[in-house]
Amino acid sequence: MGRILRAEETLDASYAPPKLVRRDAEIDLLRKRYREALGKGVAYHQLLTGGIGSGKTAIAHHLGSELEKGGKLGGLAVQRIYVNCWRRSNDRTVLHHLLRAVGVSLPDRGYALAEMLDVFEQGIRKSPRHLLVVLDEVSALVRQETKLVYLLTRAPEVSLGSISLFLVASEDVLPYLDPASRSSFGVTHRLQLKPYGRDDLAGLLRYRASLALAPGTYPDEVLDQIAGLATGTGDARFALEILSNAARHAEESGAVALEPEHVRAAKGSGYPTITETKLEELPEASLLILLALARTLRGPKARVPTERVRSAYAAVAEEFGAAPVSRVTFWRAVKQLEREGIAQVEPVGTGQSSRIGMDEVPASYLETLVHERVARRAAARKP
Repeated sequence: MGRILRAEETLDASYAPPKLVRRDAEIDLLRKRYREALGKGVAYHQLLTGGIGSGKTAIAHHLGSELEKGGKLGGLAVQRIYVNCWRRSNDRTVLHHLLRAVGVSLPDRGYALAEMLDVFEQGIRKSPRHLLVVLDEVSALVRQETKLVYLLTRAPEVSLGSISLFLVASEDVLPYLDPASRSSFGVTHRLQLKPYGRDDLAGLLRYRASLALAPGTYPDEVLDQIAGLATGTGDARFALEILSNAARHAEESGAVALEPEHVRAAKGSGYPTITETKLEELPEASLLILLALARTLRGPKARVPTERVRSAYAAVAEEFGAAPVSRVTFWRAVKQLEREGIAQVEPVGTGQSSRIGMDEVPASYLETLVHERVARRAAARKP
């Protein structure tokens, strides 16, 4: 057992946590819809969409687990069947999975879809229940002109019992379905997840860190730093991967807690955005500012006040015999570094200096790269 990582598996994207952070409203809404419908003996079909890392699969697992554990509805228990349609991307492979889930099986070959449905019906009749069929990554299935979605949404009409669908996709897949299948989802049976915001990601990271890491090893500033990295996409998977890799870097370095440098190392090793070519293209003033920033970030802080960086820049410019630029030019250069994806500028309260960070590579490594180029240019200026 490591000094920092205690349960690394809880940071994996496939891990289903005991609770979902910042998706309470969506879970409550879906639970209510399904319980009301199933309690009346009526199937309910839902489409859930959202970007990568928005929590779609986690919601599907959480909802299914709650419905299974929530007792009988309309006199029947609920059974969840989860199918990943990237792995099973046609009607036959999906139906084979459903058959096994209800306790029956058939050879992979030799049976028509109608015959397989008959056997599926027999399996359900042996033990009547509500089936909640979760079709995750369903885009892969519906683009195959599936007939299975139609048949499952018409389960009562074709004697298949109580079957409710929960479709999960990154896009609206309903236009790819036939009109009859599409009509089962209506207008209100669709839910689009909004991307996680920075506060959402920070809260999610704090909860997962409490499961995965030793107490006292994950400062809030480090978690907020990681949340900032993922804010552009709202991708919780990316944030969790950075946290996991940062924890590994911390352990390998012998640290007793996560630090901003471990996050930068995790980001730079997996998703580098600073290249030597990009550094070569920067004007000298930008390189000097970047060197000053790297030096001021050598410590426990993920962000430092702009004025502190500017003071360090003045010292760096003097060190290399360069004339310092004006305050306005300095700020323009900082904003250009932000546009290049090298630095991050964060505003703070009224009357306070903004803060600058750099999360792309370890500050010590960036200092080495920039120092080399600045020294070379300074030497070239000498007669």
